[in-house]
Amino acid sequence: MPFADIIGHERVVEIFRKSIKSGKTSHAYIFEGPAGCGRRKTAMALIQALFCRQAEDDACGVCPSCRKVAGNNHGDIHFLEPLPDKRDISIAQLRDLQRDLALRPYEAPRKACIMEPADRMNLSSANSFLKTLEEPPGNALLILLTENADMLLQTIRSRCQLVRFAPLSSESIMLMLKRNGMDEASAALLSQMANGSMQRAAELDGEALAQRHEVLIKHLATLSLDRISTIFTASEELGGNREETLELLDILLSFARDMIHLSSGCSDIINTTIRPTLEGLVSRLNLERTLQLAEDILETRRSVQRNANVKLALDHLFIRVAGTLA
Repeated sequence: MPFADIIGHERVVEIFRKSIKSGKTSHAYIFEGPAGCGRRKTAMALIQALFCRQAEDDACGVCPSCRKVAGNNHGDIHFLEPLPDKRDISIAQLRDLQRDLALRPYEAPRKACIMEPADRMNLSSANSFLKTLEEPPGNALLILLTENADMLLQTIRSRCQLVRFAPLSSESIMLMLKRNGMDEASAALLSQMANGSMQRAAELDGEALAQRHEVLIKHLATLSLDRISTIFTASEELGGNREETLELLDILLSFARDMIHLSSGCSDIINTTIRPTLEGLVSRLNLERTLQLAEDILETRRSVQRNANVKLALDHLFIRVAGTLA
């Protein structure tokens, strides 16, 4: 994947293109960012560009070297991760890597290694890897992928160039989903639920999500403080485990976002399939109450993330929602 195909990290890409053009790339990088944000794709794009002999600051994408990198079968790229039955990357794996990197490249200008997750090194393997960083064999390129660089030894961090990756914007995720063949309505919905991660967007089930929308709308229409059972029934039927509850709250947040837009006179919303329902809810609220509704949902989400009791958190939220909509 050439740099030209990387979406959402234009600043990072531009820095790498300038570094390649000037011949001043580092021998070791730490790519820090949330899962699914594009760290690995950018690492592969960097290696592809450095291995390609046809282009100046980006891979051509069509030469034999580029095709091998894209197919994950280039002999000069090494991938290091914990063995299937192990939690950590072992010192034996690091020693094998050191021997491999010391050999001459098969066809590329240099060898390269992607380690993921880099924070899965124990103290012994981390100290062993430190020697590789201090004396990189054969001009090798080392790229460490992690969600939190602070989990790495300070001595490792100090010998690598840190590159931070932000979560992907909803617009970037929507564009990638549409490029993958998804219709615009589904892509718009999933991009809002993905929390900046293309990986999460790919894992979400669009059809099941649409069904949850329908059930949620049904319960929102019946919530009433005069019939307290409607609140407890909604919590019971809509709640689940912590992850499912966070997904539910994300759906509610997307509703609230759209309602704020509609209340402000903006017609640009995500949940276009339920526009009439959202317009009906907005007609019962002013902007101030709509903003308060969004804040209540956000506060509930934070509570659930802090391990609050899911059922009680939803009970409390739906009581507030019923009061707001009354």
